[in-house]
Amino acid sequence: MTLGRLQKPKFLQQKSVVGLVNSSDVTLRVIGSVFVILAYFIILHVSTTFGVILNMVGDTISLPYFIRTKSWDVVIMIAFLLVIALSHLL
Repeated sequence: MTLGRLQKPKFLQQKSVVGLVNSSDVTLRVIGSVFVILAYFIILHVSTTFGVILNMVGDTISLPYFIRTKSWDVVIMIAFLLVIALSHLL
């Protein structure tokens, strides 16, 4: 009895990791993550409004990566967080 091999997702089928790392959306995801961490510090210690704006920018520039990798649960979660942040600004 042989078991069929599981196929890797298309974005992992590249021959090297360099193709993934050099992608611009990966760079934006990393920058977005740094923005989100800085935003929480700013929200707690400096200015809530400026922190929320920085958080929204970080979430927004991270979205292309999660859309490309079809991480729809993360896309939906970020969309909810953006709506919450927008309601704070209004």
